[in-house]
Amino acid sequence: MTQDKQHSLLNRGEDACNVLKKHIDNKDIIRIISHNDADGISAAGVIAKAIKEEDGQFHVSLIPRLKIDTIKELHNEQYELFVFCDMGSAYIDEINRLKKDVIVADHHQPSKTKEEEHVTHVNPHLFEIDGSKDLSGSGSSYLCVKPMNKKHLAILALVGAFGDMQYNNGFTGVNEIILKDAINSGKLEVFKHLKIVSKDQEPLFKSLAYTLNPPLTGLTGDLEASQEFLEKMGVSYGIKFNDLEDEEKDILKDELVKINPEICSDLFYVAQESPAIRSLEDFSSILDACGKNKKTGLGFSIAIGERGNALDAAITQLNTYRSHLMKGFQWIRREGAVEKEDIQYLYSEDNKLKTIIGTLAGVGLSIDLFNPKKPVIGLSRFQKDIKISGRTTREMVKKGVDLGKALDATSRSFGGQGGGHDIAAGAMIPYDSKDNFLNLVDDMIKDQLNKNNRS
Repeated sequence: MTQDKQHSLLNRGEDACNVLKKHIDNKDIIRIISHNDADGISAAGVIAKAIKEEDGQFHVSLIPRLKIDTIKELHNEQYELFVFCDMGSAYIDEINRLKKDVIVADHHQPSKTKEEEHVTHVNPHLFEIDGSKDLSGSGSSYLCVKPMNKKHLAILALVGAFGDMQYNNGFTGVNEIILKDAINSGKLEVFKHLKIVSKDQEPLFKSLAYTLNPPLTGLTGDLEASQEFLEKMGVSYGIKFNDLEDEEKDILKDELVKINPEICSDLFYVAQESPAIRSLEDFSSILDACGKNKKTGLGFSIAIGERGNALDAAITQLNTYRSHLMKGFQWIRREGAVEKEDIQYLYSEDNKLKTIIGTLAGVGLSIDLFNPKKPVIGLSRFQKDIKISGRTTREMVKKGVDLGKALDATSRSFGGQGGGHDIAAGAMIPYDSKDNFLNLVDDMIKDQLNKNNRS
């Protein structure tokens, strides 16, 4: 049954590929609209690189969220094909009104509206496949070019999957198919290794503190604790991991495995790449940092192959992003979350925390900074609006929590918009509805849990 569903999804991807090839052959400039996070940048990169390799042309925009007004503005653009990556599935009704060809390559929970004939909708949820763990937005985009024999682009799709936190001690579902393509491209190596970040670039204590996935409880997000951890072991905290003696590496590995056994697992590595992005996780972190720091054009240039000065600039963005994350974790350890009956929330107006509050919420849950039995709702003020980032655990999803549905329904009650996945979702609401919104989300999560208990 699972294989049948995957086969149907792959067929849908082939349908999209045929549409894409038709417009490349017609010499049409293809309009790409994608999300501005690591998954969205990777997704746009997959489509754009495929077009470029086929001698086609494209025009790309990377945006923080898709709005109805954004889609309306596209009516005024004279393109024959629009491609929405890592977004669009919640707006099929509005997208249907674009009377040109459209491809939607997404993995978020779709609306109930059926796409019209000129819209090719590639989304795992349409085939009862979980888009929160089995296929990312860049993965859906890869399925749209896979029939062109673009296995090397599967690597970029995996970069996006890492950005969407879909790697959980292994890939599952359609991501496994993409992984096989990436390995068969001859460029990706997979081997067991210590999965701390920036082994060649950062002092060891920073590599530990910057490692978010797999999480290292007590070390992730805490530079001081990471330094003390290494000092107690008698290992120099200021040296880079790759400069350690073999015996020191073994000692470190043994101690880290005690914290999280998953820290020593598969490493996904492209030997021909620049050192900073040879690890796909490190590549993903750089794209994520560019997105968070509003340098999406820079991130996109890296995704489609720019290196040299562009990569140096992107590494600078990564350093800034990590600095903000460390301050964010300090804030959480100091202030904690405000707990309601069935949710807990964070609220900030700090400019440096606004773009990373979702990451803080998700990683904070994984390193025991929050109550794991309550979803975390992060709220960031943007003038008259509040951006919402919700995160929960797989265990709470099994108990009935669906943040995508909860944030979609509650945000609409206040004239906002929202959606996403069961485990991670987002929304925008008016600032003056903050307290009522939190009360309603709390009630809705309680209802979801109660319904699951009754069933």
